[in-house]
Amino acid sequence: MSECSHNCSTCGEDCSKRDPQSLVEAPHRLSQIKRVIAVVSGKGGVGKSSVTSMLAVLARRRGLETAILDADITGPSIPSAFGIRERAAGDEDGIYPALTRTGIKVMSLNLLIDDPTKPVIWRGPVIAGAVKQFWTDVVWGDVDCMFVDMPPGTGDVPLTVFQSLPVDGIVVVTSPQELVSTIVEKAVNMAEIMNVPVLGLVENYSYFKCPDCGGEHELFGPSRLEEAAAKAGITAKAKLPIDPAFARLCDRGLAEDCDPSALEGIFDAAMKK
Repeated sequence: MSECSHNCSTCGEDCSKRDPQSLVEAPHRLSQIKRVIAVVSGKGGVGKSSVTSMLAVLARRRGLETAILDADITGPSIPSAFGIRERAAGDEDGIYPALTRTGIKVMSLNLLIDDPTKPVIWRGPVIAGAVKQFWTDVVWGDVDCMFVDMPPGTGDVPLTVFQSLPVDGIVVVTSPQELVSTIVEKAVNMAEIMNVPVLGLVENYSYFKCPDCGGEHELFGPSRLEEAAAKAGITAKAKLPIDPAFARLCDRGLAEDCDPSALEGIFDAAMKK
C-alpha cells in the first residue's frame, strides 16, 4: 500500500480511513427511506433477530411505515418469526418486499429461493453483493424506519452495510457472559471506525423470571450491562429476560403479538434526529 494522501476520491484502497459515505449506494428509484438502523452483535446466538423483530413491531405500533432488511443471508430467520411463507414478487420495476400481517415490509433471501431449508453456500463477496441488492433493487416505497438484521461479527456483510447504506446508527445486542462483553467492544469499535453512532445496547437473556415465585434468576451470571454501556459511552440500554412465551410466538410466526415495551428507550434513542 502506498502512503496515504488523505484524498479518498483519488484512492483505490479500501482502508479504515476511507469516508464510508463516499461509497453509499442510492436506494431503488421508487424508494424513500428516512432512517436506517442496523442491529448488530459480536457473536451469534444472542437474540439479534429477536431484537430486530421487536423494534420493528414497536415502530409499526407507533404508526410508522416500517421495513426489515434481513442481511443475515446464511441464517435468515425474520420471515419465519413473522409467519411469511410466500415468495417475494417482482416486475420490470424491481423486487417487492413481503408484507407481514400488520404491514411491516420484509426482504430476506428466504423469500427468493425455492427451498428455504437448503444451505446458502456462497463466498463472502457474493453474500455482500446480495445484501447490497436488497437495498438497490427492492422497491421499498415510502419507509419511515428500516431495521437491518445483520449477521454476527465484523466481516464482509457488516462492512458492506456500513459502507453502502446510509446507516443512521446501530443497536448492539449482547448477553451477560463476560466473553460476549469483550466481543461487544469489537462491534462498537467497528462502528466508530466507520463513523456510525452506537444508539443503544441490549442485554438479552439477562434473567429468568420464575412463574412460581416471581423471583428473577440470573442464569448466565450477573448482568454486565451497566459496565459495558459505561465503557462504550452508551446511555440507552435495556435488559430482556429469557422469555419462553416470546420464543413460542416466533415459532408460530406471531412475532407481532409480542410485548416490545422493554425496548421503548432503545427505540426512542434510535429515532432521535
